[in-house]
Amino acid sequence: MLVYRITKAIYADRLVASGGAARWNSRGQFVIYTAGTRALACLENVVHRSSEGLMDSFRVMVINLPDGLFVDTVDTERLPANWSDYWQYSVCQQIGGEWLENRRSAVLRVPSAIIPDEWNYLLNPAHPDFSGISLVRTEPFSFDPRLKS
Repeated sequence: MLVYRITKAIYADRLVASGGAARWNSRGQFVIYTAGTRALACLENVVHRSSEGLMDSFRVMVINLPDGLFVDTVDTERLPANWSDYWQYSVCQQIGGEWLENRRSAVLRVPSAIIPDEWNYLLNPAHPDFSGISLVRTEPFSFDPRLKS
């Protein structure tokens, strides 16, 4: 299975996590965020960057999750109705933190807060199975300037 990450070109040559806080992890927890499609990876960037921030040099990272790799999934029916609201980050961070702590899998499938029924895939670089996940290639990417004009 292929997943996608759009990142600044200077970071696109390797699978690394910054440890910065995001929806599904707290600061100091190292998680690599990817998306099930290039389009979702694009939208995830658009909602988190300013129009000026979209003008940098970017690449799409095409990442392979090997066949047979166990992918844990967040059960959306167990989430509160308003889980995707910005002020509910703590609910999602607790779920992601427990996943990291329990080390059940190298990949956690989580619902997109932007598009219902679309999925993002979190990668845990500290999990033993992470070694089977590979960066297949990178591709040039630029955001259409109309996105935030």
